[in-house]
Order: sequence, then C-alpha cells, then structure tokens
Amino acid sequence: MANQVEGKPEVLIQDGSSDQSAYIVAYSVFDSSRVSTFVISILLIVYGSFRSLNIEQEHRDKQKQKEPSSECSASFVSGVQASNGSAPSETENGMQTIDACQALLMPVGASLSLLVMFLFFDSLQMVFAVCTAVLATVAFAFLLLPMCQHVLRPCVTNNKVSLGCCGRFTPAEVLSFFLSFLIVCVWILTGHWLLMDALGMGLCVAFIALVRLPSLKVSTLLLIGLLVYDVFWVFFSSYIFSTNVMVKVATRPAENPIGLLAKRFPMFSFTNEAPKLSLPGKLVFPSMQNSGHFSMLGMGDIVMPGLLLCFVLRYDAYKKAQFANGDVGLLPPVTYYQKITYFHCCLIGYFVGLLTATLSSELFQATQPALLYLVPFTLLPLLIMAYLKGDLRRMWHEPFLAITQSKHLDV
Repeated sequence: MANQVEGKPEVLIQDGSSDQSAYIVAYSVFDSSRVSTFVISILLIVYGSFRSLNIEQEHRDKQKQKEPSSECSASFVSGVQASNGSAPSETENGMQTIDACQALLMPVGASLSLLVMFLFFDSLQMVFAVCTAVLATVAFAFLLLPMCQHVLRPCVTNNKVSLGCCGRFTPAEVLSFFLSFLIVCVWILTGHWLLMDALGMGLCVAFIALVRLPSLKVSTLLLIGLLVYDVFWVFFSSYIFSTNVMVKVATRPAENPIGLLAKRFPMFSFTNEAPKLSLPGKLVFPSMQNSGHFSMLGMGDIVMPGLLLCFVLRYDAYKKAQFANGDVGLLPPVTYYQKITYFHCCLIGYFVGLLTATLSSELFQATQPALLYLVPFTLLPLLIMAYLKGDLRRMWHEPFLAITQSKHLDV
C-alpha cells in the first residue's frame, strides 16, 4: 500500500537554492507517471462506486419483477435495507458485507499474508502466480462485462445458456471471460506492465463494487486498522527484518508458470525465456519524461478508500430517495454544506490526500504509506460534514434503517 517512486536519478540541491528545490518538487509532482496515478486511481474509485450502485438497482428491479403488482411500489429505502440486512439478498447480489469483527481482523490477516509472502515467497511463488492469474481473470471479466453487454445487445438476447458443469451464463459473460482469459495469457507470455496494470484495475473495480461497508462505524474501524498496518510495515518493518517488507513484497517478481513447464516438459522448450511476472498487486506508471522513472501505488490505497466512497455514494442515493418519497418530514435548511454530497466531499479528500502523499514522497525522498494521508483526508471531512448535517449518529450505527414518521402532528 505504499506510494513509491523507483528508478529516479539522484538530485543534488545546493544550500540556499530553495527556488530550484521547489521547481524540482513541482516538476516531479506533475510528471506524467504521477498524473496517471492520480487520474486512474480516481476514475477506478468513481467507476467502482457507481457500478456497485448500478448492481444494487438491477437487483431491486429483479425483485420487483418477481413480486405481485400490488407490491411493486417498493421504494429505494426498502431495497437498500434488503440488500444490507439479509444474507439471501447478499448471496443473490454476489456482494459481501464486512462486519465490525471482520474489519478488526482484516489488518491482522493482511499482516500475516504479507509476512508469509515475505518469508516463503521463493517456495510459494508459483502458487501466488497461479492464484493471482485466476483472480485477475475473473475480476477483469467483471470489468469487461458492461462493454460486452453493450456490444452484444443488438445481436443476441440476454438469456442464459448452459455450459454443462460450469453453470449457466449469458453470452456477454462468456465473451467477457474469454477476452479476460486471453489478456491474462498474453500477460503471462510477455509480462508487460500495461497488461499488469489492466488486471490490477479489474481487481480494484471488482473489490469496490462487490464488497460493502454497512456503516460509518465499520468504515472507521477498517480504515484506522489498515492505516496502522500500512505505517508499521512501511516505516518500522526494516527495524525487525532489516528491509522494508512492504516494498520488498510489492516489487518482487515471481517465476513464470510457463517457464516452469519448459523446464519439466521438453515440448515447451520454446518458452524457456518466459519473463518473470510482477504480480498485479499495485499499479505502475512509467514516466514519459524520464527514462527509468515510474510511480507505484498499491491496490489497497485505491480499494480501501474506495470502499468508503462507495458507502457514502449509496448513502447519498438513499437520502435522495427518502426526500423524494417524503419519508424524512421537513427538509433541513439549505446551507452551503447541505449542497455538498458526502461522495464529493470524500472524493476531494482522496485527491488532496494522494497529493499530500506525493509531496511527502518527493520531499523526504522515501517510500510513504499512502493510507497515512488518505485516511485522515477522507475520513475526517466526512465525520465533520455528517455532524454538521445531523447525520453522524445515524451513519455511525444504522445508516440505511428506514425511519417511519407519523403523518399526523402532535399538538
């Protein structure tokens, strides 16, 4: 989850050259690799959040089609409650909701996974490569699915076809999986960074769209725990293991499965020179200005804040539906902060946090734990705005619980 710059030539700055120092920092921040990091990470969060909202809407539409006509007037509020409060709905939706216990254990699990990858990478690298390839295939197919649906809509119906023991799938799902499998195969054969980034983007979007945070309490527990995890493994792991464990694992290439086949079976000898694979656990963006210069952003620095933004986007849509249905009584007085949605607030905070992490990386010339900046800049403005709008207590405990108010005023 570290924000890092690699391959950057050392720059010597003489004492008193503050203008030159400021120019170098500004030039580095607006480098093409940095700009790509900013743009792609924000686009992934926005797309993943709206994709999650769209999946929720499609699920409610399917429920309405199954219900009798007298019950087809269910509101957005009831749909959100069903998708958040019942296990069957989560299963039908294909979504997973993180509870408080899972949020507390996730940094521990991430630490154990990182430690296993650091200590036993040489022994398990083939397992890591194969598992990553399988996950990347499914996630990238999820990313390609809307495009395939749009392309095939004029040609074929959306009815599912049987593929034997594999199950039933729509033609768009089959096409997206085939294209994803093809791209993963090309990545394994070439090891190209652009394909690795594409697969990493698929993983980011799938995680943001299919995993939910049910409340602000769970969001806070998860993000603070991961902030501590990120800071420890970036700043303090070198004192215990004599190296930066986070950076070591993130930049360590794995043996290519094709190369292993070539060693064991002579018929695959033509693939003896298969390149090592950099696993898609991060996004890498080379610089167009400086050869050998690139920026790296861990997937966790996109996914974890992205889960928070997805949560507030769903809450914004929930409140909008409540106002439309007249379920909240009198509207609050319109002020400047009432006009700003929680999603826009957190998105601006994410941009500022990423910019701060980038400046810190340039100023200190060292790897920075991006969550150290992203979590405060997204979570604190959200808490303040929720308090000012009077939503803090509700968002903290049961944000999607419908409030039924009496239509008659007590005198």
